[in-house]
Amino acid sequence: MKSKPEFIKHCEELRTEETFSYPGDSETFGTGASLGRRLGLERVAINYEVLAPGDRSSWPHTHKEAEEFIFILEGTPQIWIDGNVFDLKSGDCVGLPPGTGHAHTLLNNSDENVRALVMGECHVPTDKIFYPMHPARDEEMKKKSAFWGGHPRKELGEHDGWTDRNRK
Repeated sequence: MKSKPEFIKHCEELRTEETFSYPGDSETFGTGASLGRRLGLERVAINYEVLAPGDRSSWPHTHKEAEEFIFILEGTPQIWIDGNVFDLKSGDCVGLPPGTGHAHTLLNNSDENVRALVMGECHVPTDKIFYPMHPARDEEMKKKSAFWGGHPRKELGEHDGWTDRNRK
């Protein structure tokens, strides 16, 4: 049998234990793999995310121009949307059209890993970002000309965007 070409891989084969933190902060986020990039795609971002119990995918944020789509492969995460939390399960999809101002992050408040595909657009030069719970990050975005100053004003719900285990 012929061996598979390099652009066919299992997501766990590409997964790393690397995580990221925002500049000046020690919180780390889930692990996974940048599938699109690792498989040679340049116009679409496809990320395989694994959130351990207590992890969240990012700081709550919203995009002016970039679309984002989340597909839950496994687990029972919650999605934080504008200060409100909604339960998700395997097979659930979340579409985040650009310009809506819906700030979001995935939260894993369960006792099991969550696996998700997060897809979006790569290299949207006109994209700007707003972080409703992190004014210091917004200041950093202003310095980079990446702050979405005219974002839709949203009245946020009561949830602070942290997982239950990491609530500050």
